[in-house]
Amino acid sequence: TMGNWLVNHWFSAAVLAAWLGINIFLFTYYFLFFDQDERYFYTRAILGSALAWARASAKCLNFNSMLILLPVCRNLLSFLRGTCSCCRRTLRKQLDHNLTFHKLVAYTLALLTAVHTIAHLFNLERYNHSQQAIDGSLPAVLSKMHLQGSDKWLNPIHSTVEYVAFTTIPGLTGVIITLALILMVTSSTEFIRRNYFEVFWYTHHLFLIYFAGLVIHGIAGLVRGQTEKSMEEVHPYRCARYLTHKDEGCSHNCCKDPEFGSIPAESWKWVLAPILLYIFERILRVWRARQKVVVTKVVMHPARVLELQMQKKGFRMEVGQYIFVNCPTISLLEWHPFTLTSAPEEDFFSIHIRAAGDWTESLIDTFQQQKPEMPRIEVDGPFGTASEDVFQYEVAMLVGAGIGVTPFASILKSIWYKFQQADQTLKTKKIYFYWLCRDTGAFAWFNDLLASLEQKMAESGKADFLTYRLFLTGWDTSIANNVALRFDTPTDTVTGLRHKTIFGRPMWNSEFAAVAAAHPRSVVGVFLCGPGALAKSLEKSCHQHSSLDPRKVKFYFNKENF
Repeated sequence: TMGNWLVNHWFSAAVLAAWLGINIFLFTYYFLFFDQDERYFYTRAILGSALAWARASAKCLNFNSMLILLPVCRNLLSFLRGTCSCCRRTLRKQLDHNLTFHKLVAYTLALLTAVHTIAHLFNLERYNHSQQAIDGSLPAVLSKMHLQGSDKWLNPIHSTVEYVAFTTIPGLTGVIITLALILMVTSSTEFIRRNYFEVFWYTHHLFLIYFAGLVIHGIAGLVRGQTEKSMEEVHPYRCARYLTHKDEGCSHNCCKDPEFGSIPAESWKWVLAPILLYIFERILRVWRARQKVVVTKVVMHPARVLELQMQKKGFRMEVGQYIFVNCPTISLLEWHPFTLTSAPEEDFFSIHIRAAGDWTESLIDTFQQQKPEMPRIEVDGPFGTASEDVFQYEVAMLVGAGIGVTPFASILKSIWYKFQQADQTLKTKKIYFYWLCRDTGAFAWFNDLLASLEQKMAESGKADFLTYRLFLTGWDTSIANNVALRFDTPTDTVTGLRHKTIFGRPMWNSEFAAVAAAHPRSVVGVFLCGPGALAKSLEKSCHQHSSLDPRKVKFYFNKENF
């Protein structure tokens, strides 16, 4: 299983190892640097090892802040997918882990922020303690050096701790960006994203405050070290002892007081390139969104599913791609992702919108009101995810849960058109399609497509090309009685299709075993659009049923991500 995992995820594993390695290197290198470098001898006399903890975590914070924006540059990822279309399938597939990596970096930022903040709380306490000490010790003497001259200070606390924490630039920006990060992390949980998308969407824009604060955070240079010139004149190893025992008529070469300089602010060097890239990304999104979209047809399906058919100049799509949609009459700022349900061969593009949350409810209500003028729609995209690779596999297993069937609507339509046009480029020899659904109402809009597809395949003598199973996971006794009465009918009671609906959940082990037995030497692509728990069990089945022998059956797992 480990071998299979590495085969499928080698690129992800390499990126993860490199990322982890750089973090460990940066932390270790700078921890040792600030813990041992001679320039910080006097700083350490006051702060101890808390200095190294604060500085090492700051370096890693800069590194991860540099990375956090890259996985959410959708146009950049689309461009990379396009440029490496000649690369191996496994490499392109890794780009779908963009949000997983984004979350990983975000949690790392939260952890490092905790380390950095705790270290600085210790630093403030030690600075404060040294400032108030009157025992003539080295920390006490160093803390009084601001009285000797403006550039001689080492201890930034000249009055109170609160003054440093809440009125200096590092103190104030530190508090603000920590609060921004806490709000962003807590509001991006799965529950809030699914049920209160607006809360997640607006809170996430605090990233603007986070980056602004990060760039100016180190500008005041409160943490200081001895200057190079001063090191040559009064090296701490030679002269530190004279600081606490100074004679009036000093004549030796350690008489001069050490001088200190600030560590220059460098966060901006780390984050400048990603910020510019992200600004370019946002400009591109705005430009694309401003292009006119014409809504050509509105269909209201049962179970409050709205279908929008649209046209836009120069819009080109692949199967299983998605778009971001904005409706200015509902909200100027909110953009929501929807998978395209049309095929590239059609002269329009379409999406199916299920009522789930305030924004989708408002959109469905707006279109149901049937005003003389259609509400304006803005579209950004399309963006590529795993499903466009589906025709590269000889055998494809498609699994959709509920509304998660949408990318497969596009794929099945496209196959239908390819059959009509007798397309020779279709590598796919067999498709297994599984749809898991809670109630029959949700099947309604998809029935027509499957029925016409069934008919088309039968007419062209390819009836066995598509094997599909519909699993009804939530059902009541009235359906059960109806099924019992009509068991002998050639079409299904629930959907009116030739293939029967199966009540309950699929037994994935037996499904995979059957596919492996039917195609012992094939590469099988497994595509899912559905919940995380289902992804785990499918991925497990892919590993279990793949042969280590390269000549035998292999299952590759793909999951829709947005």
